[in-house]
Formats: sequence, C-alpha cells, structure tokens
Amino acid sequence: MLTYFIVLVVACLTALMVPYDWAAVWDAMLRSLGASNAPVRMITKSELSKYNGEVNRPGLYVAVLGQVFDVNKGRKHYGPGGGYHFFSGKDASRAFVTGDFTEAGLTDDVSDLSPSQIVALYDWLTFYQKDYTPVGRAEGYFYSADGEPTEALRQVEVALEQGLQLKAQAQAHSVQYPPCNTEWSSAGGRVWCSTQSGGVKREWVGVPRKLFSPGSSRSRCVCLQQELSRSDNPNLQEYSGCPAEAESCFVREH
Repeated sequence: MLTYFIVLVVACLTALMVPYDWAAVWDAMLRSLGASNAPVRMITKSELSKYNGEVNRPGLYVAVLGQVFDVNKGRKHYGPGGGYHFFSGKDASRAFVTGDFTEAGLTDDVSDLSPSQIVALYDWLTFYQKDYTPVGRAEGYFYSADGEPTEALRQVEVALEQGLQLKAQAQAHSVQYPPCNTEWSSAGGRVWCSTQSGGVKREWVGVPRKLFSPGSSRSRCVCLQQELSRSDNPNLQEYSGCPAEAESCFVREH
C-alpha cells in the first residue's frame, strides 16, 4: 500500500511541474506495480528465453522492468534478423538506456543507472504499454515468484521520483535561461537569441549571456530577458565586445 501511495504522490506532483504525457506514465507505473487484482502470469527466466521468435519456439516476447510483452506484431524488428532481436526472450532493461548490447550489457540489473536514466527507462515501458500486449511478469530481479515487487523494484521507484524532480527542475531552468543559437567556424563563432532558441518557444527574444555553473570556469550561452540583462547574478557574464542589448554576438572562444 505504501508503494502505491508513493507512486500516486509522485505522479500528481510531477504532473503539475512537467509538461508530459503523465497519464501514460501513471498507467505504466500502476501496471508495473500490479495495481490490478486480476491473476498475473509469472514467467521464469528459462521460460522467457524460449520466446525469442526462432523456428519452433512458442512466440516472441520482450520484457522491460519485469513487464513482459508480446511483440510478435513487430517481428520484423524483434524476430531473427531484426535490428532489436537481442532484446527478445529476455529482460534487458539496462540496455534500453545504456546502448550496451553486449551479453553483459543485456541485463535486467539497473542498480547502477542514474535517476535520469530510470526516467528514460520508464519512457520505454510506456511505449511498450501503448504499442504491445502485456502477457505477464518476469520472475526474478523485479518480481518474486508470487508476483510481488522486489526490493530492486522499490529502489527503481525511489530513483524514478528523484529523476522526475530533477527533470522538472531542469525544464524550469531551461525556461528561465533558454540556450542560445550558436554557429562556429575556424574564424570564430556567433551566438544569438530568437523566440525559439534552445527549442524553448516564448514571446521574448532575449540577449546572449554566459552562464557559469557555480564553482566552475566553464560556461554555456543562454538567452536572458532584456529586463533582466542587468542581473546581479554572479554566474551571468556579458560577452566581451558585444553590446549589452544586442540579440546577436560574434565571439572568438567556444
């Protein structure tokens, strides 16, 4: 019950902070935790391995975060010779976000993934929830033999909550300080602002400024609203030789 409560709180809070398809994420979370009272088919690792789409095998399954899906309609991708065949017949959750498709990388052990990677992994779970038919749960890393979430899955939930909070903070920061447009050549470069620079659509253009991370000498170009261009923020700096109110600046350093 505590697990469901945590997921409910996370879903509700993040839905207010992040423009995202949270209905789908909510659905994925509930399914991953087994919110339904209906009997759930438990699939052992050995049984799952038989569903790799090979000749005389019973079918074609892929598992993500312990959720097993029938991907036969995507046989050209997941079947023998397909570009994603290495995902078939197993739970290779870690590889969905690391891109490590070696034997060692195709594993369900996600204990070393960062919170942001866990969020990306839930995006994959949402994709399979929408496009493919769930057929059961994989017994082992994420679920016990009787279908109960393991400690590993509970740790994933904690990381998911952290990742969602970080994502919300990053998006809020991006809205406040949208990235500049940039172009570079051997002679130097140009940074400029527009109403869509950095992929952040807005009504104002802004002026280019260097934004330094606290305690670091490295900076990135961000667009600052005109009325804030004289900000006392010590982490913001004008570009040398560029007029304070200019929307475009020619620069020498990357």
